[in-house]
Amino acid sequence: MGRRRRGRAIHGVLLLDKPQDISSNDALQKVRRVFNASKAGHTGALDPLATGMLPICLGEATKFSQFLLDSDKRYRAIARLGQRTDTSDSQGKIICEREIQITPTQLDAALETFRGDTLQIPSMYSALKHQGKPLYEYARQGIEIEREARPITVYELQFIRWEDSELELEIHCSKGTYIRTIIDDLGELLGCGAHVIYLRRLQVANYPYHRMVTLEQLYALKERAEQQQIEASELLDPLLLPMDTAVVHFPVIHLSPAVAAYFKQGQPVRSTHNLPAGEWVRVTEGDDNKFIGIAVIDADSLVAPRRLVVEAETDEN
Repeated sequence: MGRRRRGRAIHGVLLLDKPQDISSNDALQKVRRVFNASKAGHTGALDPLATGMLPICLGEATKFSQFLLDSDKRYRAIARLGQRTDTSDSQGKIICEREIQITPTQLDAALETFRGDTLQIPSMYSALKHQGKPLYEYARQGIEIEREARPITVYELQFIRWEDSELELEIHCSKGTYIRTIIDDLGELLGCGAHVIYLRRLQVANYPYHRMVTLEQLYALKERAEQQQIEASELLDPLLLPMDTAVVHFPVIHLSPAVAAYFKQGQPVRSTHNLPAGEWVRVTEGDDNKFIGIAVIDADSLVAPRRLVVEAETDEN
């Protein structure tokens, strides 16, 4: 008999405002324990230096976290001009110091080169893997691995301020974009060097900034529940967004309960739609439009299930 998973079968997405100086995995585990969730996963790591939006998927929502990994992001970054570090951020060692001899016109021209579609060589201090190991592990051993440039898109790069050696920017970019690398490359282009001293993720996909919660707020709610002698879930669970918010950008196909029964068994089903083959869709059923999974339109225009929501799990506390 299979080993039961400990914790509650709670499903949804929490928008955590990750604090500085802890890893994304540490933050994930703290959230999982607060909710006593049986299963949890995050949707793209933030550096320990970085703060801000870290969507945490609980329960069945973890099945759809990949689509948040693939989404665009928005960041606020502050760079220190005149110094280059080995990690491209303030947690690394300064490897070069140069005078800042640039004009506003030169800065504008340099920023423009990063807008739109470009190629970026990932930092050696990234979590990209080479032969099963993250690049940063090689970097810490002084080993340099050749990396291929990868296509990225900077949809928007806003100049916020420039005061002495501090340059503040807001960047809206595609998946796989390394802000540290943008800042390092910008510093080299300007001839003075630069590194990140502040980084905050403002947005992931279309998730609202105001729905973020801190670890301190979660702990406070848990403590309040104990004082009121109620289940912590009564105060915590309303913070969760529906699990299908990770795929809300997909077209919706609605199935009757009779047809949905076959779909939930993993069978492609027929439904009225005008979507092309290969299109990903979000599937709902019944009068209450219950989310039951995601699918792809196959070559025969059938709705072919790809990831299904498991409706019943056994809790074990």
